Amino acid sequence: MRLSLIVIVFFVFSWSSVSAQRNPLRRASGGIDNTSLIDKDTTKAKSLREAPKEAPKAKHNQYRIISLNKDTVYVDTSLTIKKEYAFNYLRRDNFGLLPFANDGHTYNTLDFGISSSTTSLPNFGFKGKHFNYLNANDIKYFSVATPLTELYFKTVLEQGQNLDAFITLNTSENLNFSIAYKGLRSLGKYINNLSSSGNFRFTTSYSTSNRRYIANLHYTSQDMLNKENDGIIDIDNFESGNSEFTDRSRLEVNLSDASSMLKGKRYFIDHSFRINKNDNANNVLLDHQFSYETKYFEFKMPTKTERYGSSFVNSNYNDLTKSNVMYNKLGATFSNSLIGKFNFFIEDFKYNYFYDRYIVSGNQILIPNTNNNDLNAVGGKYFYNKNKIYGYALFSKAISKQTFSTLDLSVKYKFNDKNYFSAQYLNLSKVPDMNYTLYQSDFVNYNWKHSFNNEKINTLKIDATTQWGSAQAQISTLTDHLYFSDDSLSSDEILVTPKQYNSTIGYFSLKVEKEFKFRKFALDNTVLYQQVTQNDPILNVPKITTRNTLYFSDYLFKKAMFLQTGFTFQYFTGYYANAYNPLIAEFYTQNSKKIGNFPLIDFFVNARVQQCRIFLKAEHFNSSFTGRDYYAAPNNPYKDFVIRFGLVWNFFQ
Repeated sequence: MRLSLIVIVFFVFSWSSVSAQRNPLRRASGGIDNTSLIDKDTTKAKSLREAPKEAPKAKHNQYRIISLNKDTVYVDTSLTIKKEYAFNYLRRDNFGLLPFANDGHTYNTLDFGISSSTTSLPNFGFKGKHFNYLNANDIKYFSVATPLTELYFKTVLEQGQNLDAFITLNTSENLNFSIAYKGLRSLGKYINNLSSSGNFRFTTSYSTSNRRYIANLHYTSQDMLNKENDGIIDIDNFESGNSEFTDRSRLEVNLSDASSMLKGKRYFIDHSFRINKNDNANNVLLDHQFSYETKYFEFKMPTKTERYGSSFVNSNYNDLTKSNVMYNKLGATFSNSLIGKFNFFIEDFKYNYFYDRYIVSGNQILIPNTNNNDLNAVGGKYFYNKNKIYGYALFSKAISKQTFSTLDLSVKYKFNDKNYFSAQYLNLSKVPDMNYTLYQSDFVNYNWKHSFNNEKINTLKIDATTQWGSAQAQISTLTDHLYFSDDSLSSDEILVTPKQYNSTIGYFSLKVEKEFKFRKFALDNTVLYQQVTQNDPILNVPKITTRNTLYFSDYLFKKAMFLQTGFTFQYFTGYYANAYNPLIAEFYTQNSKKIGNFPLIDFFVNARVQQCRIFLKAEHFNSSFTGRDYYAAPNNPYKDFVIRFGLVWNFFQ
């Protein structure tokens, strides 16, 4: 019902925006003048045989999508194999992520490189629920010649739908608004497996006519609700192929009435003011970034369980963790035609992570109810952009009692539009995430207060993209690595605690991508190799992960339709994958159960008609004849065979 109302609101807003922006922008950023609508009185005086001229259509480069870092792309309505990979719940290529059996749940991470930290500041934690959570860097801003609407729809596994809709318009050349909502409801095939989520976004972009002042603002409200069953109990029944258990609702699960909820709201502004009245080669720019974000994670279960050990209460478990974070960054940028561009900044990061109770023993507080801190840093960033070389060097260091630092060096050399090389070195001294240092629960063994050392992360990334293919290599060393370990004494209960590994972990990965084309056929390949050196099995990854797509493309019906159809094969080698704990929404290290060594084969038929892309897919259609031991995590199955349909449709008013 909620999604239906959202669709109605978007359609009403789309049509009303046409009258609100009846005249296209007189001059869009691409520098194209658009003709105003013809005056009615003038038209009456003309001969009836003269048809009124249409206003020139806006060009594609007048529909811009802009990131927080000011990177700009244009709205793309084409149908490519990359669009097929991104047609999923996350709406991005999820290579290296292994989804659980129901949409909107969590993902196991096959590619450690995509989960590597890039910030030295602490996060909220509960990472298992953040795959679909949009951070400030994920929000896009727009500049469009006429109102633009996009509708995304995809069927789910059982009883529900997945919708993502947005509309954006410029009320003038300098002022843009956008509003968007992504919603999901999917019951799932297993007992207590429902997913329901919502991501609301509202953005505003403004600049003065001479671009002396520029501002980007957004507001987000996000929630992710999951029924948590903590996996199936008897894997033999799942793997047997017995028709009694192919109805997955007959499989017994560990938790039949547990649920979790992650909620977050954020207010954000990024703006700058140029001191010089005119935009010259030598400028001084003042910039400020502000963010205030609240989050909470809650785990609830009304009936008694011994799954997580002994507890303080006999039923009605309710673990609620809250946080609020206020971030300010104030800087000044100096541009000079000879020496380049320098940015100096100061950061203030205040966080309050708290509970509504204490854990006491006698008159002594064992576990406090809050963890507050005020982190401050100063830093600088130098930008270099000359000829075919672009790069930057960033360094920041704490000036507060809590130490942390960031060193980020990046360079990119562009031979031409199809061939470029880039390298990045990142050195972090990272403050531990909040749930590592403090957690409270109704379950006795899930209460802790720790003072961990900062994680030390050194990463070198090299990327070579050419017209013949691309390759990305990553080398990392991890010291004082934080993780969750399995301390269970039996298979009937799950006891997990945070640990810090004092030895060094070495990580290496190489990902190669290459597409071969022959007439109307193509074979797109992505292969990832990973290797870890460590004294103890802490960081576990599959050695080989591959995705290969063989497909056919052609125009049909006098080029009115573009068709794309083929097969996608995915595979990863067996390894001791991390297991999932829904109580703390975290994956933890285990070394007793391997998963992997099973193929995932999809068949798809996609089509494009004007600005509408249609997707039809038979997912994992080999599930019944290549073995039934397919898991996303120990005791958590991957999805069975399912046929799904969806579309992405853009409207240009």
